[in-house]
Amino acid sequence: MHPSQVLLLWSRRPPPGSRSRGRPRQENKGQRDCPRPIPRLSPAAAAGPAVTYFTPQEKPECGNLAGVRHIILILSGKGGVGKSTISTELALALRHAGKKVGILDVDLCGPSIPRMLQVQGRAVHQCDSGWVPVFVDQEQSIALMSVGFLLEKPDEAVVWRGPKKNGTSDEHIATLEALRPYKPLGALVVTTPQAVSVGDVRRELTFCRKTGLQVMGVVENMSSFVCPHCAECTNIFSRGGGEELARHAGVPFLGSVPLDPELTRSLEEGRDFIQEFPKSPAFPALISITQKILDRALAQLS
Repeated sequence: MHPSQVLLLWSRRPPPGSRSRGRPRQENKGQRDCPRPIPRLSPAAAAGPAVTYFTPQEKPECGNLAGVRHIILILSGKGGVGKSTISTELALALRHAGKKVGILDVDLCGPSIPRMLQVQGRAVHQCDSGWVPVFVDQEQSIALMSVGFLLEKPDEAVVWRGPKKNGTSDEHIATLEALRPYKPLGALVVTTPQAVSVGDVRRELTFCRKTGLQVMGVVENMSSFVCPHCAECTNIFSRGGGEELARHAGVPFLGSVPLDPELTRSLEEGRDFIQEFPKSPAFPALISITQKILDRALAQLS
């Protein structure tokens, strides 16, 4: 089970001029409510446990999660399928839909979302209610927390050392158990079309079923490539694997996101793909997936 996963959290955006309860403003770092910068992790400091997980019997107070209406786990059980890409673009699409979004990048070994949102090198600060995430924009509509902010150097490796149980899904279980008291909306499972990826992701669906985590649906990433010159569509990584996986597992298929050089370039440069490339073949797919997530959230509230 690949350890990397992303949590996407959102609430309604507050009215202009208001301030979210329990979420200190990052620019207040010099004031009394947020005076302490978090030190960067050196290789030695990164070699010990740094995260506390709660069992249901130790359920913490809601705290900063009190204003969070929906929590989604974006996972796959397979590395390299584009969880960070999908998470970043969904966050941007939700922001343009008027939502306030938080991303918790739980990829300890390869945190890439700070670069995708052009906030690498930013500092995380400590305040009375906990760590203040890095805000991506002036309106503070997207907040990000990532281990990438805690490293002294961007190419530093994080080596975690401590008690380890048998099995390779401890990270998934710990994350799920920590969030279970807050009733996550569900899991969005990302795959690529080829059989090797689908086989691994099928086991992730089994993990969700065994742990009682509801699957919102499957997203097939890198589904095809549309030539920008002749518009011919080429299925580089096979075709239809994600849709077949969803059908076999009895879960919704949310859509296919094609390979797109403009999407790749926007991620590498930290640009807002949703705003800048509405004519891209990937744009309608991402908007459709976002709308299905919003519809699911609305249905749950009703």
